[in-house]
Amino acid sequence: MAQRPGVILLAVVMAAWPMAAFAEGRGAVGFSQAPEMSSGVCFASSIRKALDCAKKKCIKDGGTAEDCLETTACFPAGWSIDVFAQSKEGPHWHETFCGFDSKETAIKASRSICDMKQRKGLMECSLVAIYDEDGKKFDPAQ
Repeated sequence: MAQRPGVILLAVVMAAWPMAAFAEGRGAVGFSQAPEMSSGVCFASSIRKALDCAKKKCIKDGGTAEDCLETTACFPAGWSIDVFAQSKEGPHWHETFCGFDSKETAIKASRSICDMKQRKGLMECSLVAIYDEDGKKFDPAQ
């Protein structure tokens, strides 16, 4: 009988944990992309919810269900970046990264990702968006 209150308390804590984590800014981020068509990004209480939402946004913005692929997800989200890349042959895409501990670290990572000495097959590479862990989007110039 003494174990029952403990089991109930544990069940309540386990059920509330994801909501408490998200309320503290410890939610998930998910990215979906249909190359050459559209993309989506969402912040939610779990990776699955964030990815499902991102895919829906990708489809809504012009991608097909088959082409909107889950590309990146992090829990906790941390700071995230969206990098535009275009090959010398013409096709372009976005590369997304998440889980950075600060805006500054995310920006430094984007510089490394866009090192044209290392990525000789690209004609263009640039940071196009930064997101904080709550989903607020920042212009890279800020």
